[in-house]
Amino acid sequence: MTNDFPEGFRLLPGYFDKQAQEALLGEVRSVVRAAPLFTPVMPRTGKPFSVRMSNCGPLGWVSDVKGYRYQPHHPETGEAWPEMPAVLKALWADVARDAPPPEACLINYYEGKARMGLHQDRDEDTFDAPVVSVSLGDTAVFRLGGTARKAPTRSFRLSSGDVLVLGGASRLAYHGVDRLIPGSSTLLSGAGRINLTLRRVTSLESGT
Repeated sequence: MTNDFPEGFRLLPGYFDKQAQEALLGEVRSVVRAAPLFTPVMPRTGKPFSVRMSNCGPLGWVSDVKGYRYQPHHPETGEAWPEMPAVLKALWADVARDAPPPEACLINYYEGKARMGLHQDRDEDTFDAPVVSVSLGDTAVFRLGGTARKAPTRSFRLSSGDVLVLGGASRLAYHGVDRLIPGSSTLLSGAGRINLTLRRVTSLESGT
């Protein structure tokens, strides 16, 4: 499958088996208890996202009327983000072994008709490290394009336990989630999907 995709793209189906998914879900629930899900809004317009989110790690990604950014604390509680689970650090070490450690894990919770429009992950100070994504719960119809917004796109399914890596030439590829396939997983108690996105935010030259 990866032969038709840009250099640096990798899809690792079933990286986490059912038992590992359940364990990781438990870790995510612990994070969310400490850093509750919140609904971000679009810059300037204040239009709410269709997903709710949280973060763990030293930094967390947020969006509000002031813009997109990373910050060390939850936007509603003011508390520092919880520590990133060891299993996610181990995943990064396995699939991004030449990159410095991840600094942020964005937790997106999709339910119902939630989706994510085509976008680039470019709020980081460095694009040298890949973006590593983990899917838990219902299957998502994922769309991947090129580095230009109007480049052709292709869609494929991301199932519970799959890991996606966007590195190299695919690091700044436009991507998004068109829809969920309800009932495609029994991992969550109800319908829905959790996506975990690991990112390196700062460059080593910045002193962090």
